[in-house]
Amino acid sequence: MKSTASRLALGLAAGIALAGAVQANEAAVKVTPLGSHDGEFCSRDRALIFEDPNGTRILYDAGRTVAGPDDPRLGDIDVMLVSHMHGDHVGDQRIARTNQGSCGSPDTSVSSLPQSNTIDIALKKESTIVTGSEMPAFFAAKLKDSGGDPAKSQLVRFGGSRDVGGVSITTVPAAHSNGLSPSFLTGPLADYLVAAGVGASVGPPTGYVLTFTNGLVVYLSGDTGITAEQRLVVNEYYGAKLVVMNVGDTFTTGPREAAYVINDLVNPAAVIVSHANEAATEGGKVKEGTRTATFQELVSVPVHVPLSGRTMAFNQAAQCLSGCN
Repeated sequence: MKSTASRLALGLAAGIALAGAVQANEAAVKVTPLGSHDGEFCSRDRALIFEDPNGTRILYDAGRTVAGPDDPRLGDIDVMLVSHMHGDHVGDQRIARTNQGSCGSPDTSVSSLPQSNTIDIALKKESTIVTGSEMPAFFAAKLKDSGGDPAKSQLVRFGGSRDVGGVSITTVPAAHSNGLSPSFLTGPLADYLVAAGVGASVGPPTGYVLTFTNGLVVYLSGDTGITAEQRLVVNEYYGAKLVVMNVGDTFTTGPREAAYVINDLVNPAAVIVSHANEAATEGGKVKEGTRTATFQELVSVPVHVPLSGRTMAFNQAAQCLSGCN
């Protein structure tokens, strides 16, 4: 039979452990996917909200699956990141609400042109848009034309960093394209570009590295192929522990190439699969034979699937504290 002192000691230890768990959860970075279908990972899903322990909220690649600035899932958005200007990332069209159409072919028929889902959200939420290369000037002009503050479009180029709301943000190279469709423009220039069959240049695409106040370092790959910087910069310099990795193939890194990036170049503690261009789940479970399933099988660290609306929480070491499947 345990003595009173022993019971008190056990109770104290349990209390300390519980307090530690609560404190760890409070210091977690929360990641919430905003996809087209609740509880699933679908073909057009790109958007993720990152919430720092200090409350700063960052929307990454709003794309087509955020239902505009009035989407009830958004809440406050302090910062918006855009990896590149393709319509499925900046948002040339969008859903009207969730669960319309199928997971493989969601209904994104609401046009956001010539503005973009990104600009519409930034104006309503008074968000700061942080991008690299030549994209900030484009977003500044869009904000100004719509009565917003062009100073809310801010630049951070590869090799530098910018602190916004306590989160350090930098851009890293991505191997992809970044042509701006004439549909985002108006006037004679748009007509000339359409006639020529080309888009406007806004510089190279980017990925991001985010350092949160709890010490968690996250690499957002953007649309990319394999790059040397994934080892030299993302791994060896920044030491990213959590990666958001695209696996869509043909237009971006495929699942086998993406697995090589994770296993051999970046070496993170965990990865969130992204941009699979497929109905990857059914009933919240990964479907066999999908790119997502192939990636899961090949990767040597925990792979977390971004089920829309389900918040995951990560500590400094990228251990998932809650919400991961």
